[in-house]
Amino acid sequence: SSLLRQVFQTTNELALPLSGTGTAGMEACLVNVLRPGDRIVVACSGFFAQRIAEIAARVGATVALVEAPWGRAVAVEDVVRALRAAPTQVVAAAHVETSTGVLQPLPELAAAAREHGALMLVDAVASLGGAELRVDEWGIDVCYSGSQKCLSAPPGMAPLTLAPAARARARGRTVPSFYLDLELIWRYWAPPHAYHHTVPVPLVFAMHEALRLVVGEGLPARWARHAANAAAFAAGIEAMGLRLFAPPGVRSPTVITVSVPEGVDEARVRERLLAEYGIEIAGGLGPLRGKIWRVGLMGHSSQDRLVLLLLTALEAVLTAEGVRVERGAALTSATRLLASTSAA
Repeated sequence: SSLLRQVFQTTNELALPLSGTGTAGMEACLVNVLRPGDRIVVACSGFFAQRIAEIAARVGATVALVEAPWGRAVAVEDVVRALRAAPTQVVAAAHVETSTGVLQPLPELAAAAREHGALMLVDAVASLGGAELRVDEWGIDVCYSGSQKCLSAPPGMAPLTLAPAARARARGRTVPSFYLDLELIWRYWAPPHAYHHTVPVPLVFAMHEALRLVVGEGLPARWARHAANAAAFAAGIEAMGLRLFAPPGVRSPTVITVSVPEGVDEARVRERLLAEYGIEIAGGLGPLRGKIWRVGLMGHSSQDRLVLLLLTALEAVLTAEGVRVERGAALTSATRLLASTSAA
């Protein structure tokens, strides 16, 4: 819990790794803080924000979707407009929308939620330990993540934290999920350790070691490393003649999205990267299926040498697939940017 508090940048008492994936963390947070009839405003411009809305609806909440096109951040003024429309208990957003590589403006959204008496709930699955995230300073009341992303632990744990105001929403009632009742789980973690369920002990040890490495590196240094490697990769992609999907200003430093060139079989490119170079990248989800590649530069995988390897491999595969790219430009551009970052 102490290491988690440091990584979340919070003093919240309730900070624990839930047994389950990031989706379990999402559902646990929603079923604990939402009650039937509550209103939740969801800033939605991607697949995982849509999932927040779906789970909230299953809890019995009234969902107000504030949408933006996939690949764009939701406008804060649109969220404010939705908050003014009716009393709202929760505002929710995905910090890094994994399906689009877009970084949402959390401090502004949290300020709007606070001004209208709502709790701020954040999906930090693809940002915790990789992108700047300050739970207390930014006024985030509920935050969850996943162990396998920027923390570089095995999948199967969902670190999360709730502020006192958010915990109060769960107390005094029966949470509709026994397994995901966070107060019961907290009693298991805190002395005298009342039994709740059997935790995956090897994953707990792995999570502890991963958090220890994060804290040892230092969060500011870690954030800077992710930002530098993402910028180098983006520079290489553009130098190659490809187009980044997410616009400047809202690009995530952990998930970088690349538009697939016209006429290219994107799945075949991914298959060749894996078979010939041992590199796996992801395709698009939902309406972006077949239209973008999603590249995770997260945790241990966010290394300059891996950026250069991927750019070299992608250039080779695209050339073999008949795509005209400016040979050598990607490596030159990325290397130059990395050198300037290192010198600074």
